[in-house]
Amino acid sequence: MLIVLKYGGNAMAPPNVPDHLLDDIAARVAAGDRIVLVHGGGPHIDAALAERHIATERVGGLRVTDAATLAVTEHVLCGTVNKALVRSLWSRNVRASGISGQDGRLIVARAVVPVGGVSLGFVGEIVRVHPAVIEGLLVAHMVPVIAPLGISEDYSHALNINADTAAGAIAGALGADAYIVVTNVDRVRRIVNEPSTGIAHLSARDARAYLADGTFDGGMIPKMESVLDALERGARRAVIAGSGPGALTRALEGGGTTVTSA
Repeated sequence: MLIVLKYGGNAMAPPNVPDHLLDDIAARVAAGDRIVLVHGGGPHIDAALAERHIATERVGGLRVTDAATLAVTEHVLCGTVNKALVRSLWSRNVRASGISGQDGRLIVARAVVPVGGVSLGFVGEIVRVHPAVIEGLLVAHMVPVIAPLGISEDYSHALNINADTAAGAIAGALGADAYIVVTNVDRVRRIVNEPSTGIAHLSARDARAYLADGTFDGGMIPKMESVLDALERGARRAVIAGSGPGALTRALEGGGTTVTSA
């Protein structure tokens, strides 16, 4: 089974705390699954910007990324978070290799259209995905660990890509058997603060309807949009699920919210 897994910065285990998701990855790889890990790192970027006294501004849920913010973002995602995950996987006997969306032109992007007349700077929207570099690592029995940065169409600079968006596009380009988004809730909910309204299964049509009528809001919007994009591009199914011990296997066995094309 080919699994593309999006691991958000808010879901990551703090330093010196057991990381159950990485344990799950090790178990699934040992059982024969192929896994691609796409990670975020928002809280780590926020902390690094604060240390450097660089203000953080968001418009429409996206981080305004000037040149200084881009430099910090690239350093944190590619040089700190990515390599920490690679080391942690190797410590679990998982062959892992860390790259970003710039490597091998994996994610080619262009600057997003200004939101409300405000330029977002070096924030990108995906134009093309070239998965050859991932496929090569999978053939070599490696787990690709991918930082969500794209490369501009003229190859002159990096662009900051939403991690959910990057993961969904990669899952679709690879035709993944399962695209799994690990987040801080066990299931997508019709009412955010009421766990009893969790949804076990959604069709892509119903998911679009919930996006349109405002049922899904906040951070769930980019996650659901990435799920729909993954399915449209070729992934077989998608799951949004919580973290904790055994989360990956639970998600594959119906423990989260499964979204399918039909």
